[in-house]
Amino acid sequence: MSRSGIYRRCRPGGPWRRLLPGIILLTNADPSDRQRIEAALLRGGRPTLITGLWAARLHGLMRLPEPDWVHVLVPHTREITSAGFVVVERTTRFPGPVVRSGVPLAPVTRAVLDAARRLRNVDEVRALLAETVQRGFSSPSQLIAELEEGSDRGSAVPRRVLAEIDGGVRSAAEGMAWRLWKRSGLPECRWNVDILTADGRVVARPDAWFDDVGLAWEIDSKEFHFTSQGYASTLRRNNRYAAAGVVVVQTLPSSLRSDPESVVNDLKAAYRVAKARPRPTLTHR
Repeated sequence: MSRSGIYRRCRPGGPWRRLLPGIILLTNADPSDRQRIEAALLRGGRPTLITGLWAARLHGLMRLPEPDWVHVLVPHTREITSAGFVVVERTTRFPGPVVRSGVPLAPVTRAVLDAARRLRNVDEVRALLAETVQRGFSSPSQLIAELEEGSDRGSAVPRRVLAEIDGGVRSAAEGMAWRLWKRSGLPECRWNVDILTADGRVVARPDAWFDDVGLAWEIDSKEFHFTSQGYASTLRRNNRYAAAGVVVVQTLPSSLRSDPESVVNDLKAAYRVAKARPRPTLTHR
């Protein structure tokens, strides 16, 4: 078919749609997600890998924003540029493919960091990287190694978040709490460890644990604790803390952002109280 014939069919109201330069959808309907991915692979040519948010989603990750573009990797020797909804990244570190649902993807560690480098919202970066670790897709050390191997472009936020995660942080709220603790001047604490009695029974797993004085810090959301099940669970947890002699600070996630100084003051006051009494016989793992 002639170029003019294709052009006429792709005009507004025509039967076809131009997705990308040289790539035509033989319908005028909006392209599906899969059609956008296939178009991106055609744009890149062979070999091309899907990376970033779409690759993370196809690997099975869920706590990520809706992708606005399809990010692809091509070897650095290729003369291909970004166009439309496709971001083309030429790379000297072109990885072997991981095929999911018939789509060639970058390995999950590379994919999530390619996504994290382009996200501007730190909470989105934290949610993505924390889920990657929590669900066993990658480890903090693997993510840190991959970050160091790549370009410095866009690495500041993921590097900061990975420092938190490597310290035990596993949520956006915990990330805010971690940053408050770092500037509070309080001693070392451990994140998401089990607290055990002398006979090995688990008391709880606080968000943060100041082992030197037996102080637990819990970041408790209203959404969870306003349900009957969540409220009952919190009462049982607090009763176990009381029976074990643990001093507890409970903080709303909203307070971490809206009133951080009060949170730090509460934490310091509780630390002084915990330090003034005999430390309970507890261990952590």
